[in-house]
Amino acid sequence: MTSDMATRPPVTNSHTAAENSGRALWHGLLRWESVLVLVLIGVLIFGSSQTPNFLNPTNFFYTGLNMGEIAIMALPLTLIIMTGEIDLSVASMLGLSGAVMGQLFSTGWPIWLAIAAALVVGALGGALNGVLIAKVGLPSIAVTIGTLTLYRGLALILLAPRTITGFPASLTKIGVVPIPGTQLAYSAAIFLVMAVVTGVVLHATPLGRSLVAIGLQHEAAQFAGIRVNRIKIWLYVVSGVVCAFAGILLTLKNSSVSYDAGTGLELTVVAIVLFGGVSIFGGRGTIFGVVLSVAIVGSLQQALTQMNVQPEVQNIVIGVLLLISVVIPNSGEAIRRIRDGARRRA
Repeated sequence: MTSDMATRPPVTNSHTAAENSGRALWHGLLRWESVLVLVLIGVLIFGSSQTPNFLNPTNFFYTGLNMGEIAIMALPLTLIIMTGEIDLSVASMLGLSGAVMGQLFSTGWPIWLAIAAALVVGALGGALNGVLIAKVGLPSIAVTIGTLTLYRGLALILLAPRTITGFPASLTKIGVVPIPGTQLAYSAAIFLVMAVVTGVVLHATPLGRSLVAIGLQHEAAQFAGIRVNRIKIWLYVVSGVVCAFAGILLTLKNSSVSYDAGTGLELTVVAIVLFGGVSIFGGRGTIFGVVLSVAIVGSLQQALTQMNVQPEVQNIVIGVLLLISVVIPNSGEAIRRIRDGARRRA
């Protein structure tokens, strides 16, 4: 897949321009990530001042357990937003994949075949998003709002009011115990491994440079020989598979699945990616920033939960983070775009 998605021999200097722009923004990214480090330290200090056991290793296990699937979904969304697109159907795909897996398992399918079928559904759902966006040319926000509703509706049709249980104990233990010899949740460990792989792809491969080029100048990237449509389709396919995998992990962690699994998580995933410094306009961001954002949001939610803060209030906090993540890191880019538009009109 990488060879198909990599750039052809350059016919213009668009890649050079993208790389120069990336280097010009590097110091700004570091500054934002430095702010995230300070925020994380502040959250840890705040949590430890409110609850005496906040820094206990067991508490970190539960933080990773609660954030694992959300963090995993944030990785492919980071790559999608880097190209200037978005995917709001991530949580609905998580719910649909869990529903497919649960329904098939309840009808007698072996668990591994049910898992494989759920992953295939994720790939098909992602491909639908990708084709409608890249080939048909529809806006990604409109398409993924539509498929958000579609996938949730399919999950409802599959399970209706039922809750599927009875999954093999050998698999459901991942939601109960940490990795032996550590206080690290299985889902958190999977996220860290995937974050390293995603970071290498984004920051150290031709594909990653292509993503940056697409996000910075879509038309210029096409003229440079980058297969923009193919890359976008594959990104959405990967997003669908990864979100389906997250749905499988969530189902096994809970030892049950219902049609509304993961409802509302899409905004948390988007908030994490944007708060991590990924530009909503595309072309700028780092995986390190997203990892820091995951740690901040997870630690803050854990602290608020231990303080018996109601989930509704926690949602307000997430909403504030989403606003901050859009306004502050992207304010310079927004001002530049406004000035450019004013100059063109003049």
